Order: sequence, then C-alpha cells, then structure tokens
Amino acid sequence: MNIGEAAKASGVSAKMIRHYEAIGLTGEARRAESGYRVYSLREVQMLQFIHRGRELGFSLERIRALLALWQDRQRASQDVRALAQEHIAELDRKIAEMQAMRRTLETLASACHGDDRPDCPILDDLAAARGLSPAATTGGSG
Repeated sequence: MNIGEAAKASGVSAKMIRHYEAIGLTGEARRAESGYRVYSLREVQMLQFIHRGRELGFSLERIRALLALWQDRQRASQDVRALAQEHIAELDRKIAEMQAMRRTLETLASACHGDDRPDCPILDDLAAARGLSPAATTGGSG
C-alpha cells in the first residue's frame, strides 16, 4: 500500500511516517519503480504500534526500545514490564506536578477579585522574580 493508505490504516499521518523513517524509528520504506513508498501489512502494524505507544505517552526513545522488544521473540517480558513501570513512575511525577500547578492556580484565582480593580494576585505571582538577587530584578550590577 502507498503512504496515504498506510497513514489511514495506522492512524499515523504521512508526514509522521516520513519523520519516523528519517529518524530511523522505522526502516526505510521499500520503493516502487515510480519512487513512491510501499508499505506491507507488517510495516503498517509497526506504525500502529508506534501510534498506540504515542497515545500512551511513551517517548520515541522508549518506543524504539519497545519496538526492539516486540520484534525480539526471545525477549523477557520482565524487560517490557520494567519499561512500562518506568513510564508509570514518570506519569505519576507529571500528574503530581500538574496537581500542584492546579492547586496554585486555584488559590490565585480565588484571591483575584475579578472586578474592575487593576490589582491582580495572578499577575503579581507571574511577575514575581524567584531565585534572583535584588540587583538582578532592578537591573543593577550588584
């Protein structure tokens, strides 16, 4: 099948298929005599695998590792599980960071009067210099 058909079947855009090929995530596509890329069912399955991995938030590096494990029939499932558990821990860290951001924004939004007054704790917080010396915030040389 051609790249458009492979894109439709896999859920990966033609542009991303080309990108994955360019970075070596997928092999170089076979070419028809006309020069157009030609994809087999197995290659479309690989693209689906990549697409699903991206949906689950795996980095391209981890997807590369997972692809290698998927293609290795002698793999140990514990290796696959270890990669998944690393990703779960990373997701947990990101969730905690996002929850902290949400709490901070809720606090700031509740402190904002939301009226015609110009003072705004949200803007004050965004403008607050953190970790800078007083000279750096005033433009002085210290």
